Amino acid sequence: MSDTRTYYYARVSSRDQNLARQLEAFRVLGADERSIITDRESGKDLNRPGYMALKNTILRPGDTLVITSLDRLSRRKADIETELLWFREQHIRLKILDLPTTMTDFPAGQEWVADMVNNIIIEVLGTMAEQERLRTRQRQAEGYAAARAAGRKMGRPRLARPPQWPEIYAAWQAGELTAKEAAQRLGIGRSTFYKLASEK
Repeated sequence: MSDTRTYYYARVSSRDQNLARQLEAFRVLGADERSIITDRESGKDLNRPGYMALKNTILRPGDTLVITSLDRLSRRKADIETELLWFREQHIRLKILDLPTTMTDFPAGQEWVADMVNNIIIEVLGTMAEQERLRTRQRQAEGYAAARAAGRKMGRPRLARPPQWPEIYAAWQAGELTAKEAAQRLGIGRSTFYKLASEK
């Protein structure tokens, strides 16, 4: 399409970091200032002003977005995978300087090669994200096992019973006090009283 455009996105994680390296890389490609969108925000999530403006108001089907590396989109592999799928669905070409294959311009009729490359990247990232989730769960399980082996109890600690608990509990069991009255005398809430009463 003749009216398609190329935009460039640069990000650093904080205001005291420098965008110069990314901006210079874009200028070498012929970018003008009006086509460069920047953020000085953490990559821990996607809700960044510049990036949201790109997705919601600037980019159109057929456009191209250039970034220096995939981690400019996000630090999280799952988010990167989601964004790559979004670009594909919106028919927006993503070029990544750190992945030279994505920078290749294919002749008309061979755009499927670029789609194939993007599909491979999505598949690889999805696999890496899943492996990372499995490793995290495995580390948690190993941590729990080590804690149990060391005699540490997992989960929430048992609630401490007030000193006057035995006599007030006995009075409640005998029907001499309601749960509300028993809780008031103990200085605890009624739900806490029932929890203590249910513990062996």
